[in-house]
Amino acid sequence: MIASSDGVQIGFELQGSGPLLVLTHGWVNDRSVWDPLVKNLSEDHTVASWDLRGHGESDSPPPGSYSRQHALSDLRAVLDASGRPAVLVGHSLGGYLSLAHALDCPEDVSGLVLIAAGPGFRNAEAREEWNDAVRASAEKLDQSPGVEEISMHVDSEVIDHLTNISASTLVILGERDKRFAAAASLFSRDLNVHESVVVPDQGHMVHLKAADQCADAIRSFVSSLL
Repeated sequence: MIASSDGVQIGFELQGSGPLLVLTHGWVNDRSVWDPLVKNLSEDHTVASWDLRGHGESDSPPPGSYSRQHALSDLRAVLDASGRPAVLVGHSLGGYLSLAHALDCPEDVSGLVLIAAGPGFRNAEAREEWNDAVRASAEKLDQSPGVEEISMHVDSEVIDHLTNISASTLVILGERDKRFAAAASLFSRDLNVHESVVVPDQGHMVHLKAADQCADAIRSFVSSLL
């Protein structure tokens, strides 16, 4: 466990040796979702994985403690513990947070791996539709009070500034993950994309269901950065 700036305890694990990867999972998952990928990549990489606040082994603070800035503060604590710079690897919400950190602290980021991720929404109505869906899911999934806030979009800060991110980027998407296909196209236009990989017959959990294929793509990408 490590402590974030507000004292929240964050579940954290560091394995392997070699180029540093920091893995950030998506909403309502935890760091165990990375286990097959970590097993593969830690053979020749240092791999840090962590639990978002309100998830896994991390503390669940009260409502009002789950903003993007809270999550980014947690990510900074993870980087404090694991080292800098790092290749930030993020799935879904984790990819969004990795983009946000690359905007805030570009010197921390040697590369980006965006897996089934999106940059948020410019349109306020689209943001509210997303937020409504998150609220509905949180009720069904019986999440800790307030934890849904971490997956909500309150502005277009990230999507509006994608072109400011210079880090080389690998985009990975499952062929059946139609919801994030448009985001992958946007990344190809606005980011410094080294490669876009579409994994056949996979959906949103491509990093879990096709871990070895994702690991191969990540390993090749990291080699291109050295």
